[in-house]
Amino acid sequence: MAHTAIVLGAGTGGIAAANEIRRRCAKNDRVLLIDRSERFLFAPSLLWLAVGERRARDIHRPVRELVRSGVEFLRGNIGSIDPASRTIALDGRGMMSADALVVALGAALAPESIPGLAQAGHNFYTLPGAESLRDALAAFPGGRILVLTASPAYKCPAAPYEAALLIDALLRKRGLRRRSEIDMYASEAAPMAVAGAPVSAAVVAMLGEKGIVYTPNRQILSADPAMKVVTFTDGSTEEYDLLAYVPPHRPPSVLATSGLVGENGWIPVDRATLQTDFASVYAIGDNATIALQMGKPLPKAGVFAYAQAKIVARNLVAEWHGKPVLAMFDGHGACFVETGGMKAAMGSGNFFAEPTPAIALRPPSLWLHLAKVLVERRGLGQWPF
Repeated sequence: MAHTAIVLGAGTGGIAAANEIRRRCAKNDRVLLIDRSERFLFAPSLLWLAVGERRARDIHRPVRELVRSGVEFLRGNIGSIDPASRTIALDGRGMMSADALVVALGAALAPESIPGLAQAGHNFYTLPGAESLRDALAAFPGGRILVLTASPAYKCPAAPYEAALLIDALLRKRGLRRRSEIDMYASEAAPMAVAGAPVSAAVVAMLGEKGIVYTPNRQILSADPAMKVVTFTDGSTEEYDLLAYVPPHRPPSVLATSGLVGENGWIPVDRATLQTDFASVYAIGDNATIALQMGKPLPKAGVFAYAQAKIVARNLVAEWHGKPVLAMFDGHGACFVETGGMKAAMGSGNFFAEPTPAIALRPPSLWLHLAKVLVERRGLGQWPF
């Protein structure tokens, strides 16, 4: 009997899931991968692009070039998801059903939820925003740069701190650092807080060594692009010459009516199998949420999406073949922290450890920077995916 799997979303997790299902399943089984964009963007490289170390053409590829033979890629907008019947509505194609659904739609960015923010600064979590930040930095004569996180929960927890450090390195290279001030305002209480206090302290120390002033627990309320001022919820204000920010995140809108989400708008899943409350329906990556014992959710990061994709693919194909489900996601992961000057640190360990994650931070080195480059190459299909 032939089976069909539909994977929603062609990001890191979605592509990995579709490829792994195709690799494991029978020849007469179908694997469909659906996304509204025909191109895959390797988002971690946006930071390098923002400081002039990558070009746009270097960091994205057609999805069809990244999927295995036999994966059917369909481009379109998903109008609805019915997990009970494992049916979706795809514009231009009507209703489509499957034996298994894998929801990997990521997180949507919502800079518009903060008045004035989109007009005031550069959202380096998007390609246009990273490019505009690159151009602004190229013309920057010196002055005050603010790097901020607009909400305490966002994907790639190290990215805003990497951005501040990479901007510092760029200004030093251009001889502008003595004429410039870099201030980091974070809505969260500490950098990469889920990784634990020692990791947070190490990141704060990295910022301090570069003269980057770090201020936590400052939630932005609004921004005035004309006056170049941001206002925080405590009533304080800060002026800037250049503003770079991580926008608020929200679940993709199609999930709201799907019946998949919890009270926070994200999809709760079994931490070991990534299965939702519905049979043969899985959620991986940024649109899924896994609660840790410490009270925080598992961070949203590509390394987890990739690992989860492999687990889901192995298990759903095992079910099709009548075999036991044995693969379990164990919560292990790693995160690079680019520090500039072709060096990177790396935090790695077990995020499922109790009562708190057991994460160690390796100090910055050239070798860890090169390791991140290899991850980039693999993600873009220039290394075995």
